[in-house]
Amino acid sequence: MTLPDGWEMVVGLEVHTELKTRTKMFCGCRNEFGAPPNTHVCPVCLGLPGSLPVLNERAVELAMAIGLALHCTIAPSTFHRKNYFYPDMPKDFQISQYDRPINANGYLDLIDHSRVGIERAHLEEDTGKSTHLGGSGRLHGADRSLVDYNRSGVPLVEIVSAPDIRSSAQARAYASELRAILIATGASDGRMEEGSMRVDANVSVRRAGQPYGTRCEIKNLNSLRSLQRAIDYEAERQVALVESGEVVRQETRHWDEARGVTATMRVKEEADDYRYFREPDLVDLAPDASWVQRVRSGLGPLPAERRAALLARVGEVSEAQRDAVATVIDAGRDEVVRGAIDRGVDPALALARAANELESEGPAVSVDAFAETLLMEQRGELSATQSKAVLAALAQEGGDPHAIAAQRGFERLSSNSLGATLDEVIDQHPDEWRRYRDGDDKLAQFFVGLVMKATRGQADGKAVIAELAARRG
Repeated sequence: MTLPDGWEMVVGLEVHTELKTRTKMFCGCRNEFGAPPNTHVCPVCLGLPGSLPVLNERAVELAMAIGLALHCTIAPSTFHRKNYFYPDMPKDFQISQYDRPINANGYLDLIDHSRVGIERAHLEEDTGKSTHLGGSGRLHGADRSLVDYNRSGVPLVEIVSAPDIRSSAQARAYASELRAILIATGASDGRMEEGSMRVDANVSVRRAGQPYGTRCEIKNLNSLRSLQRAIDYEAERQVALVESGEVVRQETRHWDEARGVTATMRVKEEADDYRYFREPDLVDLAPDASWVQRVRSGLGPLPAERRAALLARVGEVSEAQRDAVATVIDAGRDEVVRGAIDRGVDPALALARAANELESEGPAVSVDAFAETLLMEQRGELSATQSKAVLAALAQEGGDPHAIAAQRGFERLSSNSLGATLDEVIDQHPDEWRRYRDGDDKLAQFFVGLVMKATRGQADGKAVIAELAARRG
C-alpha cells in the first residue's frame, strides 16, 4: 500500500511473547496451552491475599537469550506493579518492568538490510483470558463473559521496537524475523494462533520530514496478515482525517478482521494512568557476567546466519523461493535441504519440497530419506505427485522411501502407456486439443491434470508436457 504523495507512515511494534517455561512466572502452576479452564491456578496467580511471588529462573534465562539475540544490553532491572482494573487481572495489577528493563538498546536487521531499533525487551506476567459470548464477541454487546485464569501469570517478554518502520511490509518482515529468532532461541513456539506471540502496532502519519504525528495503538494482532492489513488501514484513516481538516485522537483501537477496519477501544493511555510503583515482594534482578555468558554460550546459530548458509548453497532465488527459504528456516529444515543438495539434489527442488511437503508434526525426515526420495524423482522413478506422497508417508511414519514407493505400487509409467493414455484424453476433449494446438498454452495443465487422474498419479508431469509439445509440432 502506498500513501498519497508527501505522506509517510511511522510504525513501532510491541511484541508480547509467552516463554516456553514449564511453570508460570511467579508460582509453580503449569504453563500449558489448551488445558481445561481454571485448572492451572493457585493462590499466587489468582492474587489471593497473603500469597507471595517467587521469580522463575528459567524465564530470566530465556529473556536474556532474547536480549542477546537482539543485540541488547543486559542490565540490572527491577519489577513494578502496573495497576489497572480488568476482569482478567485477578490482582488488579500486573507485575512488569518499567524504567529499568532487563534488556535495552538493541536492534534487529531485516532481510532487506534495513535495521529496526529495539528500545527494550522486558519481563512481565501475562493476564488471564476473557471470552465474551453473544453479539460480536467483544465486551460491548456481549450477553455474558467468562474468564479463564490458566494464562494468568504465564511468563512474557514484551519487545518494544523504535519507531523505525516505514511500511506495513517492513512491519510484517520485522515480526516474521523476530518470530524466527524467538523460535531459534527456544524462548517461544511463536504460535500466533494460540496467543504465544501477540503484536500491538503503534501507527502515526506525517508529512515527509515533519515531526511525528499523533499515534494510535492497534491491540492484539494475531497473524502477520492481520498486522499488515491493520497498519495499512489505520495509516489511510489517519491521512484522510488530517486532509479533511480533522485531528487524529490518541487512542487504543481494535482490529476487526472480518470488516477490515480499526475501531476505538479506549481513548488515550499514558504511563501515569497505570500508577506504576516498585513491587515490594521482589528484589532487584542483577544477572552477573558468568550467568550472561552461560546463556550466550547456549545460543545456537540464529536465523540470519542459517539463512546465509542456506542461500550460499541454493544460489540466486526468486521471490517465491525467498518465502520458501523463510519457511524452511522457521521450521528448522535447513540442514535437511543442505544435506540433500550435498547428495546431488537440485537446490530448487530440495527447497520447494522441504518448504511445502514436510509436516511439522510426526517423526523428522532424515537427510538420507529426503535426499533419496528427491533423487528418485529426478531420475524419473517417481512422478512429482508420487514423490510428494512418499515424503508425506515419511513425515508421518518414517521408513525407507524405496519400500514406501513399492508398497504403494509407484512405478514409472512406460512411454507406451503414457502415449495410450494421452490418446484417450485427447479423443475425449477434441475442442480443448484444437485450442491447445492453436496456441492456448494454458490448456497444457488441463491435459496434464486429466492424465494424472487417469493414471492415478503415476505419470510424470514433465513427461506429459514433453509429449504434448511433441504432438503439437
